[in-house]
Parts: sequence; C-alpha cells; structure tokens
Amino acid sequence: MQVIRDREALAAALDALRTDGARVAFVPTMGALHAGHIALIEAAKRPGTKVVASIFVNPKQFGPNEDLGRYPRREQSDLRMLTEAGCDLVWMPGVEVMYPEGHATTIHVAGVSEGYDGESRPGHFDGVATVVAKLFNQVKPDAAYFGEKDFQQLAVIRRMVADLDFGIEIVGVPTQRDDDGLALSSRNIYLDEEQRAKAVALPRALGVAARAIGRGEDAATVLGDARATLTAAGFEVDYVALADAETLAANPAADRPRRLLAAARMGSTRLIDNIAVTDG
Repeated sequence: MQVIRDREALAAALDALRTDGARVAFVPTMGALHAGHIALIEAAKRPGTKVVASIFVNPKQFGPNEDLGRYPRREQSDLRMLTEAGCDLVWMPGVEVMYPEGHATTIHVAGVSEGYDGESRPGHFDGVATVVAKLFNQVKPDAAYFGEKDFQQLAVIRRMVADLDFGIEIVGVPTQRDDDGLALSSRNIYLDEEQRAKAVALPRALGVAARAIGRGEDAATVLGDARATLTAAGFEVDYVALADAETLAANPAADRPRRLLAAARMGSTRLIDNIAVTDG
C-alpha cells in the first residue's frame, strides 16, 4: 500500500493505478478508523477497481467549541488497518497542502444542509462540502463511498456532486454497529464505561419509533416519546426528527421514503444516528 503526502506524487501514483483501465474507488476519512470505515473499503473493492482512501482531519468542519484539538489521531494503527483491508493507496495531505496561504473558497450546499446538524453546527457542512470537493478534484475517482451513519452529510455530498457535475458515483454504505446496536463512531472512545452502557438507548429508541411510525402511529407523538426516552436514559437531546430520505424535508408524506434522524449528547460526547422507516 502506498502512502502519499505530496500532490505531485499523488498524481503520478494515481496515473499508475489507472494503468490497464482500472477504475478508482475513493473512501475519504478523518482517520481514527474502525470497522465502519473498513466496511467502506470492503464495499469499494471490485474487480478492475483500485481503492484509494484519504486521512485528513479537516479543521473547516469543526466549530470553535468542538473537538478538533482532541479528535483522535492514530496514524500507524490506521495505516495498518488499511493495509490489512487491501487498500491500494492512502492520501494523507497536511493542512498546508489542503488549505495553502490565501485559500478563500468555500462551498455551500443549500437545502439539504439546513436543519438538523446544519442548524446545530453552523458552517459544518460548508467545511465538509469544501474539503470533499477538493479531495474529489485531487483523486478524481470514478466512485466514492460514504457511511449512512452521517446521513445528512451523504445527502449534502450527493447534491453537490449532482449540481457541480462531478460525474462521480456516490455509494452509501449501511451503518455498521456494535453487537448491542450502537453505531460505530470514532467519537465513541470518549464515552466512559457507564456512558457507553447508556448510549445504546439511542438506536433502541429510534428502532421503536421507526416501527411505530411504520404502523401508522402519529409521528409527532412518537417523536416526543423518543425524546423522552433518551432524556430518561441520560442524553441531552439535540433533535429527533422524521425527514424525507431524499430531500431531508420535514414532515414527509407517508408515500415517500422516510428516515428518522437523531443527535444527542451523552456527557460531552455528541452521537448521531438514523434509521429508515418502512411501512407495516
């Protein structure tokens, strides 16, 4: 597996990977890898395809009071995991490479970036869209893979790719979970043992709510019950919402694909999750 940190070396390495017409599948990450990231690598591995991952902790998607400084960085462990997973190349640019002096452009994706995490974390999705656009221009992949756990992020990237004519296939990969149902996240390491035991209330509450809404129960009542359940479990609830799975508009019609979205804090750790709503 090649580890590249220089733009010129990246271009040369990508040209070599594409010899004999190979496709390039791309998995952008911020490191601190876990089984959820490896599931993306596994999904990207196809005959005739080379897999490229990136590791870059993007400062532009962190707010002033968020965890940029303490966000876990485990370069050697990450590289070992990617090697074992069969990744072909890892792009690891520094901040000075991604945002050289004078960098002044930000991408804003309207609509799907508003509400939910877009409201709770102002500027977050501008930072996400900007760095992903730059990574796409650097790697020039044929396809890119993202986890469905960050469901609003996935919607933002799909909208940006369509609007800016990137011509890249965006593939969403189902959320990977621990045995008790908690969605895998790099931030789960912040939870102490007691908090980790309580945190499972988040996916369980969403599962109960999704089944109730699928049976036709009143959505407002069900969402209120889910918030109450999370509060009783020790969460500080940011939002629990029912959204259109494609546009993320609130109060979707029952004949539209629907998604339950949630964010809540357990202590100082902010967790997000989502689940599809199916009828019946």
